[in-house]
Amino acid sequence: MSRVVFLLVPRLHLLDLAGPAQVFSTAADQGLGHTLHYAAEQADVPTAQGIALRADPVLPALGAGDLILVPGWRSHSLRDNGRLAPATLDWLRDHHAAGGTVASVCAGADALGRAGLLDGRRCTTHHDVQDELARRYPRATVVRDVLYVVDGRVVTSAGIASGIDLALHLVAVQHGPGAAARIAREMVVYARRNGDEQQTSAMLRHRSHVSDAVHRAQDLIDARYGDRLALADLATATGLSERTLTRRFSAATGLTPLRYQHELRIERAEHLIAHGTTVESAARAVGFQDARMLRRLRARTP
Repeated sequence: MSRVVFLLVPRLHLLDLAGPAQVFSTAADQGLGHTLHYAAEQADVPTAQGIALRADPVLPALGAGDLILVPGWRSHSLRDNGRLAPATLDWLRDHHAAGGTVASVCAGADALGRAGLLDGRRCTTHHDVQDELARRYPRATVVRDVLYVVDGRVVTSAGIASGIDLALHLVAVQHGPGAAARIAREMVVYARRNGDEQQTSAMLRHRSHVSDAVHRAQDLIDARYGDRLALADLATATGLSERTLTRRFSAATGLTPLRYQHELRIERAEHLIAHGTTVESAARAVGFQDARMLRRLRARTP
């Protein structure tokens, strides 16, 4: 996902674009290798908020590691807005077929549907147009009351601010939870934001607090979740005693620092296993000596 291409549709919502763009721009600032590109069917793109944007009218050639993201647009009816030329839909479809990832925010899911990329998949969109999306694409399963849904290399989000959550998820998948946590902190995004399952991201699930010392401890754990981290080192990094850090950490997150690290390891291991890694290899990749501890911790996780 070295290149992130935003496909701009007339009357797009600025925050649908700006939120994910800020995430990937911050990732680039932090040396994660992303470049951002803005493409459209015309050079001048009007927005729902009244300001026009400039975009490249030539759709770029992409590789399998790149991402196309379609921000949403203002629409009371998906059928009458956000129309895209057949060549643009082919571009979306071909990118996915070649191994690339496609994503949408809000009504942008309709563009993926027009390209045939929602058929047989779970997806979501803004609650105002969920019913219409389900009617337009009966072969898709529209998931309600969630912020984003991941189905293979098709990722859809509910709209507006949820585009930030979608982008942070994509960063976490590619670069690990530590990188996403640093970006979230840079953007002052500490609120708990779930995807399509119940609060599964430990990185964000346990950030809904305002304790700066605990955030600093989490930053260190996020960045080095696979390492052995002594409580004394965490305490030194936060300027607290071990006892005070443990008390504040537990009050803010409901977990001890060690349990928080274990949750990060389990989540990363689950991702690796889901993508074909053996349990033994996944366990070692996230910092466990062997698979036994991973299996025990997975068994304890509700």
